[in-house]
Amino acid sequence: MKATRVLVMEDDIMIGTLLGEMLTDMGHAVCATETTEAGAVTAAARCRPDLMIVDVRLGSGSGIRATDVILRSGSVPHVFVCGDISAIAAHRASAVAIQKPFRAAELARAIQRVLSAG
Repeated sequence: MKATRVLVMEDDIMIGTLLGEMLTDMGHAVCATETTEAGAVTAAARCRPDLMIVDVRLGSGSGIRATDVILRSGSVPHVFVCGDISAIAAHRASAVAIQKPFRAAELARAIQRVLSAG
């Protein structure tokens, strides 16, 4: 079975690295880790991810806006991560979101949920 290609959008380098390690340990392949909205959009066009892990607030821009732009080219399952999940609920009531800090098991459940829905 082919590994799921994952685009990680996270502006905190340490958290992005830890997310990448978690995802790799789960059997996924991280195709890119981007810290900005523009970088994420460019990376999505380049690596065509099967899944996106999206920090709602990026240092330069918004993970929500980056996701909106990426989804114009086609559906990509995604999980939002943020310090306050009420922030995403205000924008997308049906979004799958987990609150930081989270454990690998929570991330795995959220990923399974979005991949099963797709």
